[in-house]
Amino acid sequence: MAGIYFHIPFCKQACHYCDFHFSTSLQYKTDLLEAMKQELKLQANYLQDAQIETIYFGGGTPSILTPSEIKQLIEELAHYYRISPTPEITLEANPDDLDTKKVTELRNTPINRFSIGIQSFFDEDLKWMNRAHTAQEATASIKRVQDAGFENITADLIYGFPLLSQEKWISNISQLLTFHIPHISAYSLTVEPRTALAHAIHTGKQPHIDDEQSAQQFLWLIDMMREAAYEHYEISNFALPHHYAQHNTNYWKAIPYLGIGPSAHSYNGFERQWNVSNNNQYMKAIFSQHIPAEMESLSLTDRLNEYIMTALRTMWGIDLNFIGQTFGYPCLRDLLKRAEIFKTHHQLIEEDTHLKLTTTGKLIADTIAAALFEENVYAIADKYEKESQHPH
Repeated sequence: MAGIYFHIPFCKQACHYCDFHFSTSLQYKTDLLEAMKQELKLQANYLQDAQIETIYFGGGTPSILTPSEIKQLIEELAHYYRISPTPEITLEANPDDLDTKKVTELRNTPINRFSIGIQSFFDEDLKWMNRAHTAQEATASIKRVQDAGFENITADLIYGFPLLSQEKWISNISQLLTFHIPHISAYSLTVEPRTALAHAIHTGKQPHIDDEQSAQQFLWLIDMMREAAYEHYEISNFALPHHYAQHNTNYWKAIPYLGIGPSAHSYNGFERQWNVSNNNQYMKAIFSQHIPAEMESLSLTDRLNEYIMTALRTMWGIDLNFIGQTFGYPCLRDLLKRAEIFKTHHQLIEEDTHLKLTTTGKLIADTIAAALFEENVYAIADKYEKESQHPH
């Protein structure tokens, strides 16, 4: 089982908070898509004939592509990879791209899931973020996709920014819930270096992000989604039962995936690689039959810490039996020792041989994960072996 991620590095304009790789010039779009088709061929052995269960068009703004261009990429993929009979195929989309004509045409492509970047239903917020769509387009886009017969839909909201009052945040959540879509993602605004937002804060044109505001809005979100019967299955993701985002869930479960396009990342279980974040360099390399990627082999310690980081973010938590069987029972014993202080403070619970975050723990998930990391799996095993031979 594996997934394919297409990074489409084009946007109409730059959101002030975004640090993903993209270009606002479409001048070389055709050439770049041709390079991505060639990369599919060059990378054909990366997943070792694993069946492709999910295909995800991310970016950037993949909805800039025409339906024909999307179909061509999927058809090219089918030449070199074994695709599941029922794959989840997601298109990230901006509301302003989803006019009636585009949505109707997308019904004739294999796309079966939409991820719509709503962010807010207030025009002043969208202008502050420098989003390309309006509040009216946000509402209309969801209705349009539903009216066209698409049921598997997720939408994004952002919280924790200065303009977002308690009343507006509750209104945003409430309005999105009226559409009865099966999946909702909500992200706390983070200030990434080298973004317009970071520069505005540094120069005093915008206030710093208020962590207390973000935390409170996160707790309101959790309460409202619980009342609406959504499961909080990952820190930033909520779904009606059994409507989890399969592609993203596979990331958190360490299922292999191949990233196609400039800046795209890949993982095959033992190593990670990432393509160059430059469109021209990417195309030049691919057209020369060379994959412009850096690679990192993952040690057993790396794999353990990645598992801790990703599993802890989900409602399923860290599988303690898996830790013991895969990384050794000395590692499991050490992990449980490090977890004890967070259990004492009711930030972690041990339930059915799984270590899970409480609601309080979710507020500091990254801090807890870092505290649970192992420095050296092999050293721990050696230590316990020596102690067993020479008990105190």
